[in-house]
Amino acid sequence: MMALEINTGDTAWVMISAALVLLMTPALAFFYGGMVRARNVLNMIMMSIISMGIVGVLWILFGFSEAFGNSWHGIIGDVTQFAGLRNLGADVAFGAEGHQIPGLAFVGFQAAFAIIAVALISGAPADRLKFGSWSLFVVGWSILCYFPAAHWVFAFDGYASEKGGWIANSLKAFDFAGGTAIHINAGAGALALAIVLGPRIGFGTRTMRPHNLTLVMLGATGLWFGWFGFNAGSALGANYTATLAWVNTMVATCAAMVAWCVTERLRDGRPTSLGAASGIVAGLVAITPACAFVSPLGATAIGILAGVGCAYAIGLKFKLGYDDSLDVVGVHLVGGVIGTLAVGLFCKADFTNGVNGLFYGGGLEQFGRQLVGALAVGAWSFLVSFILAHLLKATIGLRVSEAVEYNGLDVDQHAEVGYDLSPITFSTPHVNRTILLPQDSVGTGSDGARASKEA
Repeated sequence: MMALEINTGDTAWVMISAALVLLMTPALAFFYGGMVRARNVLNMIMMSIISMGIVGVLWILFGFSEAFGNSWHGIIGDVTQFAGLRNLGADVAFGAEGHQIPGLAFVGFQAAFAIIAVALISGAPADRLKFGSWSLFVVGWSILCYFPAAHWVFAFDGYASEKGGWIANSLKAFDFAGGTAIHINAGAGALALAIVLGPRIGFGTRTMRPHNLTLVMLGATGLWFGWFGFNAGSALGANYTATLAWVNTMVATCAAMVAWCVTERLRDGRPTSLGAASGIVAGLVAITPACAFVSPLGATAIGILAGVGCAYAIGLKFKLGYDDSLDVVGVHLVGGVIGTLAVGLFCKADFTNGVNGLFYGGGLEQFGRQLVGALAVGAWSFLVSFILAHLLKATIGLRVSEAVEYNGLDVDQHAEVGYDLSPITFSTPHVNRTILLPQDSVGTGSDGARASKEA
């Protein structure tokens, strides 16, 4: 066993960051769960939670190896190199001399990334997708879309393996924490799945308001908290890069939230809590690829661009006719594109080993690299997701019946309800008693008569 110089401070930071990123998936479940109607809240939450289980197992079996194993022409990692996490014992560490962390710390950190990447997609098919079909989609999309894209973007030569992915090492596009590999990837997959699945009953003609905005705000702020691990943790050490990413994550998100609320005030007459929550997420998405490459002023500009751009982008589904239920395309795909391209505009040589963006005299070269990376990941994800969704549709089916969609997926798919406020009956040896509580049966929900009208 070879002697290692493990940096305990860096290791502690990466492990804490991994826990923060893993916390983001339950936060996403709350965020999405509050935006659907009451009769589908449990199903919506379960779509995120099952993703944790499925992707976590796949990652250990071969996903990490597919993403970070020795590269085949920059396209895919050797799935056997780290299969079952073999060759990652106590004598294996990653990182530069003096800043090494145990290999398993990196495995855990990246596992949390893989989990939330696929969970993000679940907002697009909300209210109408079979739970079994979603589970199989998670398996296929992880293997065919996320693991390869993570290899392209995150696998640098000489870190976990000798040869890494083509975007990181040949194209040299900058993506610090996953604007392409996670957000553009998930957004493009969500668009394909929504198109194949078709719109909800009443889409475009009936108002489908969130049933619990308190839950939405709880989820959004939980995502913001966890995102500091997502971005600052990607420095893989307790260092200046981590602090820069942390501050940029904070200020870009603040700017995006304010920009979204101002946009709503000018466009619609008043800002909303749903808009504030959506602005938070839009800012987080956009700053993710850029957080370690721009100054705090650049991060502020990126946040403003994301807040305004995504606020208008969510309306595209009504113009183009695809039903992205919870605006995964408008926030994650568009926000990911804004952030990825903005790197080519705002990056500074101080943070990029000499590369300046357009606004700092660097010309359009880096912008072009960013554009190619974004297009490659988005096109691959859309194509594979479109084919995968059609295969599932032709075999086990994608969509629940109209009756189930009317009445809600919670009871049909899980034999449970998110809010059990129906009459409760119990008995004792001497007397039967019935406790009558406010009616909230499947089909009406906590949004009362409105839910039955929207169904």
